[in-house]
Amino acid sequence: MTIQITRLSDPAVRAFVTAVNNHDREGFMALLAPDATMADDGTERDLADWTDREIFSSRGHMEVENESDGGRRLIARYSNDTYGEMRTTWSFTVDDDGRISRFETGQA
Repeated sequence: MTIQITRLSDPAVRAFVTAVNNHDREGFMALLAPDATMADDGTERDLADWTDREIFSSRGHMEVENESDGGRRLIARYSNDTYGEMRTTWSFTVDDDGRISRFETGQA
């Protein structure tokens, strides 16, 4: 069973998932703090390169199964045209201004 995007608790995370699923690169980038960082499977990655390769060029899509930590931790089935579908974890740090300053993802 998945959680409808509109029911995700944290507004920034809800907007993040919406932008990913809508392939909205501009909207996605607007959600991030100017100095945002990210890691994939525990390894720091170049955010612009990673999001282009793993989300936008490969048509990434998230189906959220579970949320915790006020909506800032997700378990999701993530799929893209490169790797197919995998079960993943996502955690987000959201600044006081509501912008995402860091996200971490990896296989669940």
